[in-house]
Amino acid sequence: MAMSLEEFLAEWQNDSPYVLVQTSGSTGKPKPMLVEKRRMLASARITCDFLGLHEGQTALLCLPLDYIAGKMMVVRALERGLRLIVVEPTGHPLAAQEENPLCADFAAMVPMQVYNSLQVPEERECLRQIRQLIIGGGAIDDAMATELRAFPHAVWSTYGMTETLSHIALRRMSGSEASDYYVPFPSVRVSLSSEDCLVIDAPEVCPEPLITNDIAELSPQGFRILGRKDNVICSGGIKIQAEEVERRLKPFMHAPFLVSKRPDEKYGEIVVLLTEGSVEEVQQVCERILPKYHQPRVYLHIPHIPLTETGKPARKEAETMAKKR
Repeated sequence: MAMSLEEFLAEWQNDSPYVLVQTSGSTGKPKPMLVEKRRMLASARITCDFLGLHEGQTALLCLPLDYIAGKMMVVRALERGLRLIVVEPTGHPLAAQEENPLCADFAAMVPMQVYNSLQVPEERECLRQIRQLIIGGGAIDDAMATELRAFPHAVWSTYGMTETLSHIALRRMSGSEASDYYVPFPSVRVSLSSEDCLVIDAPEVCPEPLITNDIAELSPQGFRILGRKDNVICSGGIKIQAEEVERRLKPFMHAPFLVSKRPDEKYGEIVVLLTEGSVEEVQQVCERILPKYHQPRVYLHIPHIPLTETGKPARKEAETMAKKR
């Protein structure tokens, strides 16, 4: 059963210096973590300062409180004296609310909620009026990014994870400041490991520097994420980033799909594409769009692309499916 606001507040106000959170499970089985309340407060302060949020403004809570993103919305409201508007964490959080979210100053959503809201004119208008909208927990595709660019207020894509107590950097999606690069908060330093993975040094929220599995590119503007180290497919001596293949294919695909891999005696690993659509159509798209050595060697039709509880691709499960077939 999902955690209620009352249950979280009781946990927050008890004598323990820790809060129990669940990881999202995007790269494996979700696991519990104990995090320090003082670091959650520090994270909340950093975000509120960056966005210019102040006492008396409203914050829309429409994410489940089982995960760090929902918990941090409550902590931000407590830290900054924001008035919390609580709605059920559904796919349409802006639908027929008793308290009109048109006046919300701040909201956090996952891409699926934003996508759904954009499809309904009344909800779309509510979404456009949110003054600071942060989007996390999944990729924002090109079509959504194009629509968000024209929004009148600030829209941000977040970068972070449970271990960093939500996000440590934001990427502007709207207006003339829209960018492909995430800007770290002032107290955060980023660098690259020997394998080109992002290293996060955020002492206020994370006790030790964190080496991520995200392959990144640094620039004076900030950093750009290319994909996850776990999702590199080494096929015949060529390194193929699964997310990059997906980005190339996305505009041309009509059904949900996921790029995975399986061991191969000749090539070491081969690209496997899982799709809910027609294998023949997908293969034609891949042969037309992708470089020869990036094209899948196996195409599998499956009833449903595996997802985590937070709606991210369940890549470990997908890899298991790719190996079995």
